[in-house]
Amino acid sequence: MTQQTENRGKANRKLMKKLLVVVAVMFGFGFALVPFYEKICEATGIRNVFQPDAVAGQNTQVDTTRNISVEFDANTQRLPWTFKPLQASVSVRPGEVTQVVYEVRNTLERSVTGQAVPSYSPQQAAPYFRKMECFCFRQQTLAPGEVRRMPVVFVIDPKLPPELNTVTLSYTFFEVDGAPGGGG
Repeated sequence: MTQQTENRGKANRKLMKKLLVVVAVMFGFGFALVPFYEKICEATGIRNVFQPDAVAGQNTQVDTTRNISVEFDANTQRLPWTFKPLQASVSVRPGEVTQVVYEVRNTLERSVTGQAVPSYSPQQAAPYFRKMECFCFRQQTLAPGEVRRMPVVFVIDPKLPPELNTVTLSYTFFEVDGAPGGGG
């Protein structure tokens, strides 16, 4: 029985050594996979992590023959906040990604939740105005006296009719009743 126990112990130690080698090889492979992947991507040009996105990030959909004036407006509806765009207007090319910032201030002594609703002028420009990021996508809760700067990232579709050279983006903030932190 002791010989059998001794043989089993040797077999277990041998198996343990093999398992430790397998674990070390797997760890090494996982660790080496990242630079290996980067080299493959660099060689094939799929995703070159060492080259800036200057070429890859260029938007080939930009209409360089046109400039559109985009004007910004801000209003509140029965909400004592101050709300304004930091720029009155920008000149953009259709297809060009643009960011503007609005500033809002809660002038009340209590937290208030509001929701911004966009509108466009002329109205036929609305389907061509695509917002990628906007504070209007969700409700905004501001603490008493809080000031917040909120970005809007947008693109005007190059298919915007050529007779439209000026588009106005207007937001109206409404207080949301019954929202957490909202007024009553």
